[in-house]
Amino acid sequence: MMLLRENIYDRLRSDILACRLAPGDEMREQDLAERYEVSRQPVRDALLRLQREHLVTVQPRQGYRVTPISLSDARDLLRFRLALEPACVAEAIESAPDSVLKSLDEFRRFSGNHEDFIAYNRGFHTALAHASGNRRMATALCDLIGQADRLVRVSISNLKGHDPAKLVAEHVALINAMQQRETRTAARIIKAHIGATEKRVLPALKRNAVIVEERSS
Repeated sequence: MMLLRENIYDRLRSDILACRLAPGDEMREQDLAERYEVSRQPVRDALLRLQREHLVTVQPRQGYRVTPISLSDARDLLRFRLALEPACVAEAIESAPDSVLKSLDEFRRFSGNHEDFIAYNRGFHTALAHASGNRRMATALCDLIGQADRLVRVSISNLKGHDPAKLVAEHVALINAMQQRETRTAARIIKAHIGATEKRVLPALKRNAVIVEERSS
């Protein structure tokens, strides 16, 4: 039973992050149970877990909806990454064995379409998280990277001339700095890289219809 529960949670979460269930979509337990060919209980359990991750919102008497992407939440998520990811990179440089830093070489090259790029990008940032050797930081960062998938998808689909080559070049520069254990250079590159993501993603989200409430100041 446990396997089934995990499985439904994983599938539902990946459908939301891949925007197969789009931001703002209404969902009913019965419909989801039919979609995944299971009973309603594992669906309900999965929805409650996703609610805690702010990917699903419960609507009284109406069921659930995929939490729309809000600009303020997107900003919060990227700022949290800006705090956490450079810390992971610094820990990796300080304590990861050479073999772990060497294994980042697989991310020096990329070819493929948008969807391939999203997978490649997630793989790279996840590898950075684990290279830190700090389990708690890596877990928190991987969670953020997963949730950022939706932002990346929504923004890439609205980007004219999205150029993966530039982003891959930034990854390569970071890999070089990490392998040479140049802490300051690596910190500068990863901060600029996430800063550039924010400059790219937030305006693209702003132009897109999925944006809801701003945080009232």
